[in-house]
Order: sequence, then structure tokens, then C-alpha cells
Amino acid sequence: MGAMPTLRALYPLRDFLTFPRYTALDMRVLGIDCGGEYTGYGVVDMDPRGKLFCLTCGAIKLSPREALPRRLSRIFTQLGEIIIQHHPDEVAIEDVFYALNVKSALKLGQVRGVAMLAAATAGLEVAEYSPLTIKSSVVGYGRAEKQQVQHMVTRLLDLSVPPEPMDASDALAIAICHLHTAGTLNRQRVAAR
Repeated sequence: MGAMPTLRALYPLRDFLTFPRYTALDMRVLGIDCGGEYTGYGVVDMDPRGKLFCLTCGAIKLSPREALPRRLSRIFTQLGEIIIQHHPDEVAIEDVFYALNVKSALKLGQVRGVAMLAAATAGLEVAEYSPLTIKSSVVGYGRAEKQQVQHMVTRLLDLSVPPEPMDASDALAIAICHLHTAGTLNRQRVAAR
């Protein structure tokens, strides 16, 4: 009698990484990487098998010469347009982190508030994740460098080129983190039945 084939032998690597970890969960998430100069965004779909797809990504470029209220209005308007166009189920953003520069932290807080307002105006739930949690979820190491995150986002989404700018890659990582978390919670609910 021959040895039993392993799961890796039965399924290609891509299928092994996605099947059957997520069951009965089909979700679309808008990830937002808030920033004072660039606000990254990325919309990621996860099918019931757990396969991830990037629908769109990019960054909203803000001019430092523009008045802050006008910059915040542009972020709100453009995020609203992305929500209308792609119909995400939920929104995920990076949680506030410790900053040495108080002025930068305040501006970041204002951008985060506008992003949350755009989601809430569309009736969407907003999840917040720490940078450590996002990196751990995507790379497996909470202190990973931005290039490592970008590399894993490219691989997980099966993209032919890395997402640019880096803010778009970070936004996709935030969306992936939320999808992984939602998948885990869904599996726990199914197992508890």
C-alpha cells in the first residue's frame, strides 16, 4: 500500500493557501491608509473559498498648499465616490499610533475622522487595526518593513506588479487584515454550532 498524498500534492500551492480556510464568507472591504499628504485606498474581495481579489487601489494626493478644510473635503468626496463605485461591505483603517510630532498626529486624526465619516455616511461599519496587527496578519511579523508588506500584498492578491504608491499597498494590507480577521471569526462561529 502506497503512502497517502499530502494536501500540497493534491492541490496547487495557491489552492492550498486558500481552500478550505474560509467557508461561506463572501466579503468586500475598503482599506484606507490615512495620511496627511497621501491617503491610500484599496478594495479587496474575498470569495467563499478565501481567494482574494484586488478591485482597485490608489492614493488621494493632497497638496500641502491647499487649506486643510479643502483637503479634508477632497478626501471625503473621493472616498465617497469609491464607496459608491465599488459597494464595499465594510471599511477598515489603521488605528491611531504613537507619534512624536503632535501637529502631525492631530492632522492624521482629522483625516481618520473624515474617512470614518465617509464610511458612516454610507452606512458602513468601520474596523480599526494597529500597525502591528496589520503586519502580523499580512506578513506574519509585526515589525515587518513596508517593502515586505508590499511584497506579501502583491503575492496574496496575485498582482503582476506591486501596488504603487506605498500608501495603496498599505491600504490593501489593511483590507486583507480585516478579511483574515472576519474569516477567522466566521470559522469560529461555524465551529461553535
